Amino acid sequence: MRWQNIKKLSNNQFRRVSGVKKTTFLKLVDLLRSKWILRRRAGGPRPKLSLENQLLLVLSYWRNYGTFLETGTKFGVSETVAWKICRWIEDNLKNEKTLHLPGRRSLLSGKEKYEVVAFDVTECPIERPKKKNWGRRKNQQKYFYSGKKKRHTIKQQIVVDTRTQKIISTCQSNGKTHDFKIYKKSKNYVHPETKIQADSGYQGIQKIHSNSELPKKRSKKNPLTKEDKENNRRISSDRVIVENIFAFIKKFKILSQRYRNRRKRFGLRFNLICAIFNYEWNE
Repeated sequence: MRWQNIKKLSNNQFRRVSGVKKTTFLKLVDLLRSKWILRRRAGGPRPKLSLENQLLLVLSYWRNYGTFLETGTKFGVSETVAWKICRWIEDNLKNEKTLHLPGRRSLLSGKEKYEVVAFDVTECPIERPKKKNWGRRKNQQKYFYSGKKKRHTIKQQIVVDTRTQKIISTCQSNGKTHDFKIYKKSKNYVHPETKIQADSGYQGIQKIHSNSELPKKRSKKNPLTKEDKENNRRISSDRVIVENIFAFIKKFKILSQRYRNRRKRFGLRFNLICAIFNYEWNE
């Protein structure tokens, strides 16, 4: 898969191949162009791949999540070169203000008038951590084990503006942490006039933010009435945008398959893919 071979494809076809639209790809190339020129002026050996092909290599790695050896072979470079390209692209994209999320401060500042925001958590599987005999958390396996998924996971919470369908902020935690505990850990304090919609995993959020709406849970002694069911259905239909965002994000198999890399860069890659979604949606 080379830029020369796929640049004539339509937007939809290009997106099926790389995971992003052609217009988004060209925008990312423009953001990296100045860094690329400075890198070439610094000297050193001439790179085997152009800037467009290096960006395609990174998108292919995120999209298919093969090994660096497999990804590098597709583009005619070694495993080490593929790894270095991936690091360079990711480190330079994270410094671009265009790819920054609004952040949690915008939720409380009042400058951005969010009418309704939705909270939700997704779990991404990881490899079973190794046991350690040192450090603050020796039993990493227990720390990352999710009882819901019955495997070791990393949890990512996202906050979405339901009107613009834009991701506002994210927060990462281990698989053992409860959804509501992640909310308290993230300190995503919302303006009092902004309404929060969340699922039943956020029981107790009304004590922190009174303007909150959650589906009512059924119990053995208190079954749901017809009005409760209709209200739960309305809340679910309003929050379906969050599930659609997760569907887009997990097209990149690096977030849906078992994560094999070091966990310290997982949040960086998750935020970059979320920023790409924001750009594509608001384009």
